[in-house]
Amino acid sequence: MALEAVRRFLDTVNGVFPDTSADGGPRQKVIDSAFKMTEQLVGASNQLAQKVVKVGQSALGESQKGDGTAKK
Repeated sequence: MALEAVRRFLDTVNGVFPDTSADGGPRQKVIDSAFKMTEQLVGASNQLAQKVVKVGQSALGESQKGDGTAKK
């Protein structure tokens, strides 16, 4: 699904900005910016997942302490 989204994005950019092969041109800037944004979104998603796991582990540990099933 992610690869399909990238393909559609690149097709859209290619349709709007012709390839002039100029480094730093508008087409390249749009593509670079989109990939930077994607990298940041994936990083934020990863951080959120790590925090959720930590909270879950903490809650599970507290739950086990309360019912006497905590490992020693």
